Amino acid sequence: MSWLLNLYQTYDNNEGQVGKWEKKGEDREYTLLPISHTTQNAHIEVTVDEDGHLLRAKAMKKVSTLIPCTEESASRAGSKVAPYPLHDKLSYVAGDFQKYGGVIKNQDDVPYNAYMKNLKAWAESDFATHKVKAIYAYLEKGSLIEDLVNEYVLVLKDGKLIEKWDKSLEEIYGEKPDIFSSGTTDQTSAFVRFNVYSPASKTAVWQDKDMYHSFISFYNERLGDEDICFVTGETAPSTERHANKIRHAADKAKLISANDTSGFTFRGRFNKSHEAVGISYDVSQKAHNALKWLIIKQGKAIDDRVFLVWENYGQSIPEPGLDAYSLLFSDEDDEEEVEANTGEGFAQEVSKAIAGYRHDFDYKVDVNFLTLDSATTGRMAVLYYRNMNKELYLDRLEDWHNSCAWEHRYRKLDGKNIAFEGAPSTKDIAWAAYGPRASDKVIKGAMERLLPCIIDKRAIQRDIVKSACNRASNPVAMDKWEWEKTLSITCALIRKMYIDQEEVWDVALNEKTTDRSYLFGRLLAVADVLERSALGKDEKRATNAIRYMNSFSKNPARTWRTLQDSLQPYQAKLGTKVTRYSKLIDEIGDAMDLEDFTNKPLKEIYLMGFYSQRRELYKKKTEEENEV
Repeated sequence: MSWLLNLYQTYDNNEGQVGKWEKKGEDREYTLLPISHTTQNAHIEVTVDEDGHLLRAKAMKKVSTLIPCTEESASRAGSKVAPYPLHDKLSYVAGDFQKYGGVIKNQDDVPYNAYMKNLKAWAESDFATHKVKAIYAYLEKGSLIEDLVNEYVLVLKDGKLIEKWDKSLEEIYGEKPDIFSSGTTDQTSAFVRFNVYSPASKTAVWQDKDMYHSFISFYNERLGDEDICFVTGETAPSTERHANKIRHAADKAKLISANDTSGFTFRGRFNKSHEAVGISYDVSQKAHNALKWLIIKQGKAIDDRVFLVWENYGQSIPEPGLDAYSLLFSDEDDEEEVEANTGEGFAQEVSKAIAGYRHDFDYKVDVNFLTLDSATTGRMAVLYYRNMNKELYLDRLEDWHNSCAWEHRYRKLDGKNIAFEGAPSTKDIAWAAYGPRASDKVIKGAMERLLPCIIDKRAIQRDIVKSACNRASNPVAMDKWEWEKTLSITCALIRKMYIDQEEVWDVALNEKTTDRSYLFGRLLAVADVLERSALGKDEKRATNAIRYMNSFSKNPARTWRTLQDSLQPYQAKLGTKVTRYSKLIDEIGDAMDLEDFTNKPLKEIYLMGFYSQRRELYKKKTEEENEV
């Protein structure tokens, strides 16, 4: 229950954000929902005056609208009649629905009658506003569809609403009406939202805080029996119906549900669902609304699996899955500042950036990590949850960016690759291990498995490292840029794996080590740079060292002899310039014990030797060119 409690506290701590609309992207608005409210895509907007007279109506392209809701309406499905309190589908809000072809299966339970009964109770209560009364006065006339037809919002054929539009109707009615482009399946399923024009209050009904409070106060008096809430430990009105639409407006999956009275959801241990767990209505509403708000605001989703990190008091907190570059620079950063801080000293800058989150440190502040996904359309699960002290989290995040660090060059600025040193993102690690064409299921699974390595400081999984090594050892199977990215990320993973075993390797070339695999990796790098130098800048084909890399990792001694033979024409082409490479090959060979020069497969560390030696050679080559 701790995740529910922390979400509940997050809602209370950020209650000032309720009803404050924010934009994400170009056209997506969101807000922290008031309790007893949800969102729904509206297709028609109807505006009335304070006396309940129609002013105007229009069709829209499914605009997300904040609407009041009850427990029953929030979880209604199929043919069940459970009206929303104010805005709803035509079958509920139109008194002349059947007159114009609408089908009602159960005449004893007409949606319009149930809707008007609830709306009347609200409009006549002590909590009603003039806007509620105006909407009720208009809908009581029962002429909504007739008015919408007169306003050219809905279209009739033979006195009935047209279900689907086809081109043959253009000869009769002209251009396709907007209602058929609004996103609704047909006219009878259109969702209607209501607005009231008032000189005293120009705020739209769905953005009016007085309307929020009016319905909340009205509905609180109608809540169910009180019971002990397992989350807060207090006695309060309880609920067995909990919110859906958690990840997006079309999401039907619920985190808490116990509606299977004939199966074994809870039966066998408990007779009634509330015996298994009791959650108050207030806690359920606030916790779910806070979760929805956080997911839109800062959650990361891959194939509907949501990764979320938040801090209860709304303070800024770095995400565990970001790479070092994203942690240090935001999209809004000035390009000159980004360029000035890349390259050497990058790791120190990352540590400073993490330290910057400590300035407002409070030992009571906690950080929450939550991963959600659904196996079916109706059930969602918490796959991972962790709550920890903020300072401890920042310590572990810094440790991750120090231990899983390597030099990377796959970021671009003004079309040019730039170097940064640190940990790659969890998504990039997953792609490096399984390829960019791997399914979302594989990628999100890998990302989830990597979270404990960051948050709980667990050892990195060997199968992920092995898979990345296999791909990095097969450069001919991918484009050069993809292989370079895979190689640097794999080196970061290998470094992390060795640090977990208390053995430290760095990007800088280690010329003193006698590790067999590392030395073989250095030999391969020399062969690659030697041939590349002889080929020149215009020749883009892969070198023999790159082509034979996969074979080299499995049979190094035999493949090295093949590589030496293939290098002879390039050595001759380089002339006296080949001396430095030949000398380096001899030095590396002398550092290796004779009994190590075998076909025993190389360990992962050979990739680090390859990367560091190649980096050193190109670095010296650049320095020599600059001197000239």
